Amino acid sequence: MIETHHYYLTSFALFLIGLYMMIDNRNLIKKVIGLNFSQVAVYLMLVTIGYVDGANPPIVGLEGPHANPLAHVLVLTAIVVGVSLTGLALALVIRLYDEFGTLDSREIERKLAADDAERGVDTDD
Repeated sequence: MIETHHYYLTSFALFLIGLYMMIDNRNLIKKVIGLNFSQVAVYLMLVTIGYVDGANPPIVGLEGPHANPLAHVLVLTAIVVGVSLTGLALALVIRLYDEFGTLDSREIERKLAADDAERGVDTDD
């Protein structure tokens, strides 16, 4: 028998690590890596939820309890969406680097604020 509470704790820890990386880091690449950590945590949680101890695969003709394939299908779909999201995020990071010459999010915000002040745009909203 597999103790699933270890997987829940691992998933929670991975999610917190990813959240911390997204909040604390200034580097945009590290923020994207933190996003991927959080995505992996969600995948692990969904697979753990779909686990049934001693279950057979959901094939017609097999007796006994069957595992619900919905969680695994959701994980496969989430992986495709996650890869697309990572690709889009990295493309935006490359575009920001080309525009501002840095990956530091605070430096990018300073440069944007300076550009807005130069044009006379009110940024208090």
